[in-house]
Amino acid sequence: MKENIVKNKSVAFALRVVKAYQFLSENKKEFVLSKQMLRSGTAIGALIMEAEHAQSKADFINKMNISLKEANETLYWLMLLKEGSYIEEKVFMSIHKDCEELVKLLASIVKTSKNEYGKK
Repeated sequence: MKENIVKNKSVAFALRVVKAYQFLSENKKEFVLSKQMLRSGTAIGALIMEAEHAQSKADFINKMNISLKEANETLYWLMLLKEGSYIEEKVFMSIHKDCEELVKLLASIVKTSKNEYGKK
């Protein structure tokens, strides 16, 4: 079976998000923004997993597009956490880079899938 890069990266990213949430809630006593980041950051991979068993190509595109939206939302929560001085610049740059990579991968998958679906 072919390696699913976006799936693997989303799982690794979700684990980072969970650890970040644990740190923020336990050490910084920040619960609102970090919970939003946790929800959107883990939803990325969950939607990718759902897309693996989509009912149709249109369903696949929809799930991947929602995953893309969740990744983009996660970027927002990360920015707020950094601007609110809850996470350090170095940590922010690392996790933000990983999230941006997911955004780019998902955007490419959605675009390619839409183009292929439109040709049928």
